[in-house]
Amino acid sequence: MKNHTLSQYLLKDLTIKDKIIHNRLVLAPMAGLGHIALRQLISEFGGFGLLFTGMCSAKAIPHENPNVSLVFNWRQEELGYLVCQIFGSEPESMAKAAIRIEKEGFFGVDLNFGCSVAAICKKGCGAALLKSPDLSSEIVRAVRESVSIPVFVKFRMGWDNNPQFAIDMARRFEDAGADALTFHPRVAPDRRNRPPKWDAITLVRQAVEIPVFGNGNLFLAEDGAKMVEQTSCQGLSIGRMAVAKPWLFAQWAEDFSPREDIFYTTAVRMAQILLDHYTDHFAVKLFKKFSPYFCANFKFGHHILKKLNRAQTMDDIRNNLDSIFESNPETLLRPNLNLFL
Repeated sequence: MKNHTLSQYLLKDLTIKDKIIHNRLVLAPMAGLGHIALRQLISEFGGFGLLFTGMCSAKAIPHENPNVSLVFNWRQEELGYLVCQIFGSEPESMAKAAIRIEKEGFFGVDLNFGCSVAAICKKGCGAALLKSPDLSSEIVRAVRESVSIPVFVKFRMGWDNNPQFAIDMARRFEDAGADALTFHPRVAPDRRNRPPKWDAITLVRQAVEIPVFGNGNLFLAEDGAKMVEQTSCQGLSIGRMAVAKPWLFAQWAEDFSPREDIFYTTAVRMAQILLDHYTDHFAVKLFKKFSPYFCANFKFGHHILKKLNRAQTMDDIRNNLDSIFESNPETLLRPNLNLFL
């Protein structure tokens, strides 16, 4: 599949429950990265079908104030294509959170059964739920019965290298009422040390009738084309690479050609949007979370990252960006995965 054919495929309508999206390229649900500022930056480039929020605690959502919350917040204009990602371990609290999410006008709700971070798994949330198939199915069912908006589930292969388990879970989620799946074909303990097993996406895709979004190591348009060809997944879910190159959606789906100064202008714009939404202190913190992915684009990314991380204020960050890009740093075709934490 050529890149032009990929964009034709991505721009085919896809039905999720009773809603239609006009682009099959979506932002992956991520923790700490899918915040309002990154989503605004991606929205300014366009080229996507759906965006997902960062991880929101299901227990907190019913009484959360979007004007104060650092995670459960959004721009009114993005609600039509925004899915709220929640984590929790109880059917009742997940259902209550979904009710609030529907009331606020989100496109859909995403249940996180994929996060393998220790702090989340220790609470019995995220990928830990894959150790309790009955409970995870019960959560999906409780959410499905509580709302009419589309219900998404993001999950991994499980805790052992067993594709059959992923197939069984996909069927369980579909039977419980999930409307779409995002599948990341790695086992939960694997923090991206080994390549994802795309063959497992094919098996999950063949096991269910609902749309399956493939996720994992999509860096170049050729990777996207290869995944579609190899797995027949109905859509592509882009995570870390969307942080590294927020214009990637426009590039793959709409043949957007980045200008030579795209890295500099994008980093400066990110700094500005962060300040529009957060205090200087918190904006610095979030910029430093964005930095490793952004720096992975460069040949000497580690040195650039060190320079950015020395910043104490957003003014420091802007000054550091100015001095870094004075010398026009050399870029890489594929990102330096050592910086993709």
